[in-house]
Amino acid sequence: MKVILSALGIAVLSAAIARAQEPTPMTLHEQPQSLPELVFADEAGEPRSLEDWRGKVVLLNVWATWCAPCRAEMPTLDRLRERLGGERFDVVALSVDRAGARAVRKFFDEIGVGIPVFIDQDGAAIRSLRLFGLPATLLIGPYGNELARLAGPAEWDAAEMVAFFEGIIERELEETGVRR
Repeated sequence: MKVILSALGIAVLSAAIARAQEPTPMTLHEQPQSLPELVFADEAGEPRSLEDWRGKVVLLNVWATWCAPCRAEMPTLDRLRERLGGERFDVVALSVDRAGARAVRKFFDEIGVGIPVFIDQDGAAIRSLRLFGLPATLLIGPYGNELARLAGPAEWDAAEMVAFFEGIIERELEETGVRR
């Protein structure tokens, strides 16, 4: 009887662990949240802000090269950007590496990621967005409001996630009347 109960317990635990590792879409806020102004730099050192993506749904991922889960999820963000990126959606990977854009470019080149380099060397994004760890990802609507937030890594190109983002893109751009 003990063997059966132990086996049953292991099976239940295994199923729970498997479910916890499955990709889950971000939970949308009941109401979109306003965001503080966020200024950062591109690879050439030119100032950028989220206003540059106005009219698009944006997945803003705040990360660093020294963060192991951040490094692991970067290829999935790149594949999501390749699949859905364009006039209506984009992925912005904002590094908070103090080492600067060169460290990020070197990492991207090593793993074959084509995401543009954006850098926030002084960590202002972490403070102004009130983030409590990395990676942290915000889903931003076409008017620059925060629709959802996820703390921790995700498998961004999983079928369930892609379907979730496709639905959000359609809904947001239809509701707001921004670019179809």
